[in-house]
Amino acid sequence: MVEGAFFTFGSAYEMWAFRIAVIALVSFLIGGMVLVTRPQQEVIGHPKGLFLLFMAEMWERFSYYGMRALLIFYLVQHWLFSDSEASVIYGAYTALVYIAPVVGGYLADRYVGQRKAVLFGAVLLTFGHFFMAFEGDGTLGQDNPMLNVFWLALALIIVGSGFLKANISVLVGQLYSRTDIRRDPAYTIFYMGINVGAATASIICGYLGQTVGWEYGFGLAGFGMLIGLVFFVIGKPLLLGKGEPQHPERIAGGKEYLIYAAGLGMVALCWLAIQYQELVGVLLGGFGGALVAYVLAIVTFQMAYGSWKQAPTVPFFVYISSAVGLIVSLIAASQGGAAAPYAAGASLVVLIGVLIQQSLVKTFHERDRIFAAMFLILTSIVFWALFEQAGSSLNLFTDRHVDTQGVSASIFQSVNAIYIVLLAPLFAILWQKLAAKGAEPSTPMKFGLAVVQVGLGFLVLVWGANSVGVNVPTPVIFIFLIYLLHTTGELCLSPVGLSAMNRLSPAHIASLVMGTWFFASATGNFAAGLIASATGAEGVGEEAGKQLVLDVYGTVGWWAVGIGVGVMVLSPFVKKLLHLDTIRDDDVGDDLEGQAGAGLEPQEAGMHPSTNPQAPGVHEQNR
Repeated sequence: MVEGAFFTFGSAYEMWAFRIAVIALVSFLIGGMVLVTRPQQEVIGHPKGLFLLFMAEMWERFSYYGMRALLIFYLVQHWLFSDSEASVIYGAYTALVYIAPVVGGYLADRYVGQRKAVLFGAVLLTFGHFFMAFEGDGTLGQDNPMLNVFWLALALIIVGSGFLKANISVLVGQLYSRTDIRRDPAYTIFYMGINVGAATASIICGYLGQTVGWEYGFGLAGFGMLIGLVFFVIGKPLLLGKGEPQHPERIAGGKEYLIYAAGLGMVALCWLAIQYQELVGVLLGGFGGALVAYVLAIVTFQMAYGSWKQAPTVPFFVYISSAVGLIVSLIAASQGGAAAPYAAGASLVVLIGVLIQQSLVKTFHERDRIFAAMFLILTSIVFWALFEQAGSSLNLFTDRHVDTQGVSASIFQSVNAIYIVLLAPLFAILWQKLAAKGAEPSTPMKFGLAVVQVGLGFLVLVWGANSVGVNVPTPVIFIFLIYLLHTTGELCLSPVGLSAMNRLSPAHIASLVMGTWFFASATGNFAAGLIASATGAEGVGEEAGKQLVLDVYGTVGWWAVGIGVGVMVLSPFVKKLLHLDTIRDDDVGDDLEGQAGAGLEPQEAGMHPSTNPQAPGVHEQNR
């Protein structure tokens, strides 16, 4: 134990990590205040509104990641959920966080505008994080009446994130003209705020929550969100009128409050869904499956033949019947239906058969690109299902079975964000140099590499744990290694994912394809909770529990490597479906607002299929 000025730390490593995080956070706070209060309209070549948004997003991410680092421990140690139950709750929560921006971005575009949507989201988030600090009697577990307040807090954070995350990056873009060369540097600055908030929150809130008290960790997260809200409200003039409603007549006469009422209705739905996680599974399986089937139907029958009426009747009827059968079977399977998996398999075979038949009888490049997009979407589900173990099972494994050198396990949640700060510029340079030589991997190849790396991360951890013995704490170096491999995998997949979806989508279904991408990300997060629940081993002893986790990690690691290699093998064929020779940007008008800034978090770009033209020609990101 090491005595600090105000707190007692488990080791000198923990003390210095805490101090450096505090110094970094305070420095950015002071620096941001200095920049936004300067008399000039612009500072260091950018409008002051950028630094206002930087501060607001930094504190929002501070609150979110501070809570996220503690959530699995709070569920297990305070509310006394089993590991399996806590993991499923965590997975449902993160899945809903990924779905919410679909609605938040849509409502902002159609009605209230980005600024009011961000403000509403920030208010919900502030209440949500503060409600997390009300813990009640810790000895009562799930009999604690404050549990309902906890569910409400999660619901408020989910919906608040949906309104804020989908729109704040759009505000950054609106501060600049379409052709302003400062746009990309602006997003680089903005994303520094996300990384600073994410890295410092896991260290500061993680330490306070695990060692001083839950209310201090969650309370500080709430206080951080409140600071971000205050900055955003006071700094409204710095936004120069950007982000206001495009159609104010739609919210005239008090109609605006109906949008906020709808947001509160979403809170009620999330409050229910987070308690009954099977509802989230049904939503993802039912609505997500229907969305995929609808997108494929549009490009295969409507667009390929000019209209629904001109499409061949028999194949279309067979397709619709098999799609409905597949969706119903998947929902039935999630409820435990014994024959449902067989029915789902048969429906899937028929559906794929119709798509292949149509590909053979009708050449249509837009359909082929959507096929490629769906392949990438399915691959991303595998990646996120394993990557998102970080906040649940891997967090618990670090706490129980790793020699952390006296550092609280939640602090290791900052490693991913720190790696991104260090490695993202290197990856950007690497892709640029490879592209100059004509050797940059294609998008499908990058997805395959990402899945292989996330699998290798688990295999390295399993090897490291077994090399010293199951009954010996695993050396902490292997936690750094798994996060390193997962981060390099993320940098291969996440930055190109949104861009690929948007580039491959015909203009009038861009929103549908992006909705499919977000549902896939949500499905991956929910699947992550189900995988993590399989690592729960209450009542079997520490050594047997550790071995169970390693067995699960070994299994999913090898499966991921196999799937990733399969994707890499198929990547040349998928690349052909992209028809790169006919993709031109000269007339593209459906690029996503906020797309340039979407890298660390896919939901950052929200659902904004509005114009953001690129330079004419074929771009390397289409490769």
